[in-house]
Amino acid sequence: MKEKVNQLFNEQLIEWELAKNNYKALEQVKVKTLDVEGHPYQVQFNPARITSSAAKVDPKSIQERKCFLCKQNLPAVQRGIPFKEDYIVLVNPFPIFPRHLTIPVTEHIPQLIAPHFEDMLDLAQELDDYVIFYNGPKCGASAPDHFHFQAGNKGFLPIEKDKNWGNTIRIESEDKQEMLQCFQQIYDSLPLMSDDPEPMLNILTWYENGKWTTCLFPRKKHRPSCFFAEGDANLLISPASVDLGGVFITPLEKDFEKITAEDVAGILGEIL
Repeated sequence: MKEKVNQLFNEQLIEWELAKNNYKALEQVKVKTLDVEGHPYQVQFNPARITSSAAKVDPKSIQERKCFLCKQNLPAVQRGIPFKEDYIVLVNPFPIFPRHLTIPVTEHIPQLIAPHFEDMLDLAQELDDYVIFYNGPKCGASAPDHFHFQAGNKGFLPIEKDKNWGNTIRIESEDKQEMLQCFQQIYDSLPLMSDDPEPMLNILTWYENGKWTTCLFPRKKHRPSCFFAEGDANLLISPASVDLGGVFITPLEKDFEKITAEDVAGILGEIL
């Protein structure tokens, strides 16, 4: 499968102008590193991510727009390859990673991880040069109405190299059933907010040397107060799995320039 994904990626960057331009622009994005309580967090200025960071995910807005992950609404030039019987692997045209994939199910069903976590482990094993990630419906998913994973090439997220990464529950196992049982126990122990169908959660998973590593980030808040603040206090930051794994995305240059390690620590303390 890895060879097919690599071929798809290379072909899409030739035939799809939007994707080609955005991946080319990614080579020029500004990046800086901040020491956040002893951990190296990168900040990426990525204007192409404004659509995702500022996405309206309230029920009314979702109902009024076409789902951009449904097959009938994909751009004509966008192609994918199947995974299992009900997923399709797509090149993400608005990348954070040098190689960034979106993997939606073919059916329009809600973003709920519990029935699909085993698929996440299988995907990580198949694409073992990628980190697979899941954003909960109120934890950074810009399409909370259509179940999907994303994936980015390994070697990009600082969390991969830091076993003592803060603010996460880390599970490691060579046994898939053990991993599934452990995940379910943790999942069942997490609190539900109001009428939410699942606990607020972000997940990163990767497979290496015969072992799965899963990092769970239980959330208590979707967006930090700085997202809604006015004037100098405003930072358009909507944290999701990538941010929690150590790469904060700033779609506005003003935020990239002014964000500090103290800001990042404050945001993490507020949402986790």
